[in-house]
Amino acid sequence: MLLLVLPFAGASVVLQGHFFAVNLTQIAIWTLGLSLILGLAVVQLRAATPGGAFAGAILTACLMFSTASLPYQPWRTALAPVMAVFVLTWIGTRLGRKQKERLGTAERRQGRTAAQVTANLGVAALASSDLTQSWLAGSGWFSRLGQAPMLLLAVGLAALAEAAADTASSEVGQVWGGRPRMITTLRAVEPGPDGAVSLVGTLAGVIAAGIVSGVGALALYGGAAMFWISFAGAVFGLFFDSLLGATLERRGWLNNDAVNFLSTVSAAAFALGVLAVMAHFGVR
Repeated sequence: MLLLVLPFAGASVVLQGHFFAVNLTQIAIWTLGLSLILGLAVVQLRAATPGGAFAGAILTACLMFSTASLPYQPWRTALAPVMAVFVLTWIGTRLGRKQKERLGTAERRQGRTAAQVTANLGVAALASSDLTQSWLAGSGWFSRLGQAPMLLLAVGLAALAEAAADTASSEVGQVWGGRPRMITTLRAVEPGPDGAVSLVGTLAGVIAAGIVSGVGALALYGGAAMFWISFAGAVFGLFFDSLLGATLERRGWLNNDAVNFLSTVSAAAFALGVLAVMAHFGVR
């Protein structure tokens, strides 16, 4: 994931940073400055390791540059949903920490690593990049929509919302979910196993997906269409994450970071599929 995402995001930040520094200096200063401040705050709060904070700063800057518009307002970029993901994740990981430590499922006290941060934010950065936007907008699949910016940003927003939903579902479910059930067999199990779901945890995940989708749709002027498309993708990805956990992760074929990354991929793919159907039937 790191080799796939970070070089791409880093190159995008350098190229876009140079472009904006020459043509629209305000955007370059705000984007790079706020991304750096967010990275330092994450380290200070012990929400991520220095490497994780560095990766998060790069991915945040990439997302902010890709969603900048005029008249420029920093909070009208992907910074808003990224901050929503961070706040929900930070709160969720601290709920019932002692209980999670007894279960052996608590997050490391040093915070999230670069791989974990990339697994959560990487797909959104890739989907929202100018290169991806241009490629998809130029394809024939979505030409009938006539709303390429909304189309592409809904895909990236779905990945961000899924990342928040996955964390909220897992963290809240372990504390207040009672005895969960395996998603594949519906058998009751002790809290903690991969692929175990609970009603409380699932509702927490759905609410988190709705919060991030709502914040993103408002910040990016996406309206109801962006909200529902990204929300649907996030909820699909939430259940796909549990399915991967109950099958491939439990067998040792995938680790948690890979599962999280693929789950955000599934959320983005589902949102893209919804948009393809909308384009096919001429729905705008």
